[in-house]
Amino acid sequence: MFDAFSSALSALNADSDAIKIVGNNLANLNTTGYKADDVQFYDLISQQLGGTSAANSVGTGVSPAQSSKVFTQGSIQQTNGPLDAAISGDGFFVVRDSVGETLYTRAGNFSLAADGTLETATGEKVQGWMATNNGAVNLSAPVGNIVVPVNGVVPATATANVSVTANLDARPAVGDPSASFSSPVTVIDSQGTSHVLTFAFTKTGVNTWSYTVTIPAADLTATGTPQIATGSLTFGPTGQLTSPASTAGPITLNIANLADGASNMAVNWNLYNGTQSLVTQFAQNSGVAATSQDGFPAGQIAKIAMSDNGVLLATYSNGQQSPVAQLALATIRNPETMLSVGNNNLIATVDTAAPAVGSPASGGRGRVTGGSLETSTVDVATEFTNLMSFQRSYEANSKVITTTDQMLQDLINLKQ
Repeated sequence: MFDAFSSALSALNADSDAIKIVGNNLANLNTTGYKADDVQFYDLISQQLGGTSAANSVGTGVSPAQSSKVFTQGSIQQTNGPLDAAISGDGFFVVRDSVGETLYTRAGNFSLAADGTLETATGEKVQGWMATNNGAVNLSAPVGNIVVPVNGVVPATATANVSVTANLDARPAVGDPSASFSSPVTVIDSQGTSHVLTFAFTKTGVNTWSYTVTIPAADLTATGTPQIATGSLTFGPTGQLTSPASTAGPITLNIANLADGASNMAVNWNLYNGTQSLVTQFAQNSGVAATSQDGFPAGQIAKIAMSDNGVLLATYSNGQQSPVAQLALATIRNPETMLSVGNNNLIATVDTAAPAVGSPASGGRGRVTGGSLETSTVDVATEFTNLMSFQRSYEANSKVITTTDQMLQDLINLKQ
């Protein structure tokens, strides 16, 4: 009869632990990236009562309740956080705590520390690879802390190519004031200084125009030459440029002796887009449809944002964008063996398979969506159902103890 006490008592302990697990799940209903714990019970070894068959065995109770995380996919919720990241599929973000311990998490609500270090909401340092100056990332290198150069400057890029998409009016006669046309185009030197080039066109004959490209004398030293290019353009009967031909290549605009001390420039004036001429001659008013150049002034980081697949992208004040880092993801074959250490973090145990670290969307790893977070997998309806079930079990086993106690009292009274 005393075994009835121990069996019921084991059930009370197990149900109490199970309610704690359910309570923890409900407490983390809104925790980013949280994976709900599943409650598991196991019966204890049975004892034989006067025989060796299964009919003579009686169980001795239930083991303490055990929890096992269920790594199902949480829903992806779009946020306004520029550094938020959500994993869709397998994988964990790799982070390091203050003592250098490697931890794993599904919570991607990241932020930047004062020194530019990418951190979790609780201060763990996010791991990945830093990009080089040209935006390349060496994924074969060891992972390390992601540190954004918050005061970083992208150097100026001197203009190497320029184009003018324009039409020259075929109707005016030579010498007519409307038979001349000019257009400004801004270029950038190696120090990031802007210079306005003037492209001037003058009709010199049927289907023939001369051109002159100049730079303001104030932009040059005393030995500089404002006129940097001159020549002629010839058009065919259909208004398309025939000379220089598309096979001749671009016209080189040499700019030397800049007053700001920047390097001499050799800018390619591209007259063609493939074989299609950018400068035409039709019976329409002269005008420019578009100009382009590939130089940029120096710029400072104006914004850092998480793009898809875990690329941390910097936007500079000059309008340029460049990758600065790549997040690392780790896949683990048996994640249920990891131990929760708080702060949304998990740590590998001796039973955990070796993590495979790489970039998102590679090697079976999930994709990373920027500006989003993975929600908790706790289901309120399931947890309340479990809570009522464990409560009923607790009440039933309490009744077993009460009944057994009453039976013992009756037995003692019989003896008296």
